[in-house]
Amino acid sequence: MGNAARKFVDLIRQSTAKWANWDPPIPIPVGAYGRLNNETGELDIEGNIYDPEFQVLLDKVDGQLKLADFPPQIGAVEGDFIVCTMGVRQRDLKIDGEINVAGLAQASIKGEWQFQRGKRGALLIMHNPRQEYVPRGRVLETLYKVPELKDMHIVNSIFKCPAYTIYLSDKSGEKISLALTSNGNASEPSQWWSDTNVSLLRKGHHKDYMFTPLYGLKRKLPLIRRLMRDSPVPDPEGDDFWVDVHVPWDPLDEDGDEDYSLEVRRNF
Repeated sequence: MGNAARKFVDLIRQSTAKWANWDPPIPIPVGAYGRLNNETGELDIEGNIYDPEFQVLLDKVDGQLKLADFPPQIGAVEGDFIVCTMGVRQRDLKIDGEINVAGLAQASIKGEWQFQRGKRGALLIMHNPRQEYVPRGRVLETLYKVPELKDMHIVNSIFKCPAYTIYLSDKSGEKISLALTSNGNASEPSQWWSDTNVSLLRKGHHKDYMFTPLYGLKRKLPLIRRLMRDSPVPDPEGDDFWVDVHVPWDPLDEDGDEDYSLEVRRNF
């Protein structure tokens, strides 16, 4: 298809308001900043607020905040996270005599996903994810003062997990079955089983938190000086100096290419 990565990112963002990583084994660290690539939907990273070089920039506008004292926070392990985009239906996995897979009945994640014919659908599964994030409050408010972050997008949070699956459908109305099985040995990671091996199905497993399938992005809030001193709108504080990032591309067709006709119809 035309642009699978950008289409997948676009669909997942519509469902979660977060940004998908088309290649989860490639890390996207908390505090990274850069610009979204309009062609691929990926973040082109240009630096990180936790780099020593960035502290030099921060010291020029604020000589008190030392980012080494505010490392990324690590949240609690969460339950399995499954995202199905519009038109994708999840069902229980039917286990019969034709499927002979060890540990399938006890699998922590298992199911069937039916995709809609003629439309792309996306599936994202994270096993026991945990969130890592920039400490809330003072850090982002101070970073707002750094001029080098103008027009930059900053990774304020990430989701990491030891096992993931991502899939973008091929518009054929296909059905896929997936399960995360264990061999009973706690020292070995669970493994994915699937009844299909299509090109746009990606999955991985590891004993450690090695994958980053999802992350949050923020950009600077454009501040407009108020003309009236008694404006009812309060001044931003803390993390409110940063807002969610919008997609930089026009509406996409089913193959991930920009469909300018959709934009024209939307404006009428």
